[in-house]
Amino acid sequence: MKRFRAAPARLALVVAAVMWAVPTIGLFVTALRPQRESVRTGWWDVFVEPSQLTLDNFAAIFGSDFFARSIVNTFAITIPSTIGVVILAALAAYAFAWNVFPGRDGLFIGVVGLLVVPLQMALVPVARLYNALGIFGSIAGVVLFHIAFGLPFAIFLLRNFFAGIPKELLEAARLDGASEGRIFRSVVLPLGVPAIASLAIFQFLWVWNDLLVALVFAETRSAPVTVAIQQQLRQFGGNLDIISAASFVSMVIPLIVFFAFQRYFAEGLLAGAVK
Repeated sequence: MKRFRAAPARLALVVAAVMWAVPTIGLFVTALRPQRESVRTGWWDVFVEPSQLTLDNFAAIFGSDFFARSIVNTFAITIPSTIGVVILAALAAYAFAWNVFPGRDGLFIGVVGLLVVPLQMALVPVARLYNALGIFGSIAGVVLFHIAFGLPFAIFLLRNFFAGIPKELLEAARLDGASEGRIFRSVVLPLGVPAIASLAIFQFLWVWNDLLVALVFAETRSAPVTVAIQQQLRQFGGNLDIISAASFVSMVIPLIVFFAFQRYFAEGLLAGAVK
């Protein structure tokens, strides 16, 4: 009877999974089809005529110096942005959770308030600031922007998780003579791995898939893969073979990162929910 009652929920999950998977499969198949076939028939025609599959589209993409450089630029932007947000947010979250200092609650309310500030408001002022500092158009400018706008959510998430750590653990470490830095490294960080991994996934995906910030602050030589795809669209028009191959390559790395840390993802999403 329990299995019978759970059948509708399981069926709904299967349907949802299929609905999410079909577009990805269609994108991958389209990336493997020649342009003439993509124009003539739908991607599902490959199940009738599998001989049309080819790797020429991927060869054309990786044969482009601009696209290859854009992948390197994307890693150069995404990795420092993710590491910077995780480190700074973990330090700030520990201070907000367990250190008492004047104005702590007011500062945390300000951090929470920054969550609702749209990043579009800062594009023009930050562009002027970057121009004055001489970093406009560089990878460093894009990284700093992503770190600044990723910190409010990161601090909020980690602070809630760190506040749920039993107080007795920290008091025992202090009685043993551990400094705040030692407590942070040896007690808080190991216990906070689920929340930190979840935050790293969020930040990595946000930065990797970003287009707006890259379009505004990155020049051609420092453009990430999203800008490269956008320029491929502008250059080749409606050629689905080129666009689909580039889009699938851009999607593979985030999927690898997600599946590598997915066991921490659900636990990290519930950080601070139960204390």
